[in-house]
Amino acid sequence: MEPIKGRGAISNRASGRYHLPAREADGDWLDAAASIDGIPPKLRTHVTALAARTILSRNTSPDIPFDRSINAYGGCEHGCVYCYARPTHAWHDLSPGIDFETRLFAKPDAARLLRRELGAKGYRPAPIAMGTNTDPYQPIESQYRLTRQILEICAEARHPVTITTKSARICDDIDLIAQMARDNLIAVAISVTSLDARLSATLEPRASTPEKRLLAIARLAEAGVHVGVNVSPIIPAITDSHLEAILARAGAAGARSASWIMIRLPQEVAPLFREWLDAHFPDRADKVMATIRSMREGRDNDPAFFTRMKPQGVWADLIRTRFRLARQRAGIAQTRPVLDCSHFRPPTADGQLALF
Repeated sequence: MEPIKGRGAISNRASGRYHLPAREADGDWLDAAASIDGIPPKLRTHVTALAARTILSRNTSPDIPFDRSINAYGGCEHGCVYCYARPTHAWHDLSPGIDFETRLFAKPDAARLLRRELGAKGYRPAPIAMGTNTDPYQPIESQYRLTRQILEICAEARHPVTITTKSARICDDIDLIAQMARDNLIAVAISVTSLDARLSATLEPRASTPEKRLLAIARLAEAGVHVGVNVSPIIPAITDSHLEAILARAGAAGARSASWIMIRLPQEVAPLFREWLDAHFPDRADKVMATIRSMREGRDNDPAFFTRMKPQGVWADLIRTRFRLARQRAGIAQTRPVLDCSHFRPPTADGQLALF
């Protein structure tokens, strides 16, 4: 199948879990004439408002360093072909493929819900993770500003937050983020997959370019924010050659921590990724998949707690060694930030200051 310009997935592959029928994206009905004439229709992004009941998601996964998160958006226009969140779109009867990038959801009541939940009797603060499922600074944030609104509530309540993003758009909120950083309430991780703009354009077509992400690291560091670099995901024979250079550039930009994650291919992500490999790297597709399987006990993916984040085998050990040495050469610390939960104050119900 041929790649679709500006999109990561090659098709609208169906979800086998829910017997969702496969379907092709035909674009908007206004493109019908173009379709009839044989010209591929332009894929447009559609956003649906989602009436959520709550905004804080809880988890008890023993291998994840947070117990609560916020995802104000569903689906992600960045279009990262490897995104492990793609299977969540099947819950909406949509494809984890093209639908995940073009049929998005926004929760316009996110800030109101967060104010209510943080103000609930008995609430106990712990860092809220943002960007763990879909990117809080994907393109539609420019219109909806839900992430900004959420940060404003957290700043008011002095509640700690962590953010992971691939977007330099985070610098739009650098005033608020710097303010929270002064009170040790926020830490940011910028994901950098490669330093090759063309490669990034096929892997993550609507995310910021690598250079813009490195510039975002520099700007955040200069503003006093604890910012780290996340070399994630590492794809063998595709992006691993950039590992040392990414850490060197991030260290020079002011990154104070670093991490890496080997590519994960849960559920529908594996066949979508294989389609992408066949379209963009047919010469090494078999090698890439064989290497991935060698680290996952012969499988495309390992869903088990702990081992899912820790690939095994010679190839994985080599990456660990390379990462450790490159991190040390770049002068990046190994420790993670510890945010301050001690000054939390429940937000008022309406955002007005209390008299007493």
